[in-house]
Amino acid sequence: MSQHTVVLLLGSNIGEQKKNIDTALNKISEACSILKKSEYLTSEPVEFASSNIFCNIATIISTHLSPIQLLDYVKKIEIEMGRLTDSTISKVYTDRIIDIDIVKYDELKFSSERLEIPHKKHLFEREFSQILLKNFS
Repeated sequence: MSQHTVVLLLGSNIGEQKKNIDTALNKISEACSILKKSEYLTSEPVEFASSNIFCNIATIISTHLSPIQLLDYVKKIEIEMGRLTDSTISKVYTDRIIDIDIVKYDELKFSSERLEIPHKKHLFEREFSQILLKNFS
């Protein structure tokens, strides 16, 4: 099985945000190798109103999972950790205990109803994402 290099962004704005992110990273490391992590960064919510500030981190992982397998894996982690809504399905952003987004997967360009790679909003529109990803360029 070949290995793929993937950039993930994780965020949390409910409860103990850093602990939530660390828990998610531990769960990700059960199936993938974590190669590099950014510093934590706090940011205001984007595309919805909330008084809860986000804690975010970017990470580079190595995985044998396909893009859809990886998506299923990170969605399972989100649900296990208590995330109740998926903005991809609901089209509405809300507070969340954990959010895990696939930003890049090798140099792949991929688009489906569930997943778009590269994740254009994180790469080109969201300032906090660009700050975190600058560490990896």
